Amino acid sequence: MIEYFNNTDWTQIFKASMVLFAVIDIVGSIPIIIKLKEQSGEIHALRTSVVSLFIMISFLIVGEGILNLFGVNVEAFAVAGSLILFAMSLEMILGVTLFKDEVTGKTASIVPLAFPIIAGAGSMTSIISLRAEYHELNIFIAIFINILIVFIVLKLTKVIEKILGEGGLAIVKKVFGIILLAIAIKLFSANAKGLFL
Repeated sequence: MIEYFNNTDWTQIFKASMVLFAVIDIVGSIPIIIKLKEQSGEIHALRTSVVSLFIMISFLIVGEGILNLFGVNVEAFAVAGSLILFAMSLEMILGVTLFKDEVTGKTASIVPLAFPIIAGAGSMTSIISLRAEYHELNIFIAIFINILIVFIVLKLTKVIEKILGEGGLAIVKKVFGIILLAIAIKLFSANAKGLFL
């Protein structure tokens, strides 16, 4: 157990946290969160955060086992994931819509906010992809840090929207879109060669 915790690497935690922060894009999702709040009446920040954490930790623990069940290795999933991240980055940079989510329902705190907006295909793909490079403990800490950020943002959604304004939100989205694009390219180049060995 002590040896497991000796694997803590703050560089890995920082990098994994940045990847997940860019993918989850909770700041860029503020307009969606506000729309959900108008439709459903209220967004429960704690409930959303706990469900998102549970989904992401579960995928961190059993995700690779599920892949093995279907005969897919981590490298192949990482390459597939890099293509999804690439598409998501184009959405953020160009302002186009490639993935469509329905934003309705009284259970908005769980669906679609916790899943698939926060703990969706992008974050799950990233978690599996990160496992190909980083230790599980560091990814777990990175997930926890991001869920903490999600909770704070959900609590302060209206305040953040007023501070940033529409222009500020647009800039944040494009900046993280470029970061995500660079991550997707790096992830592809690091894992693609493993498919042919």
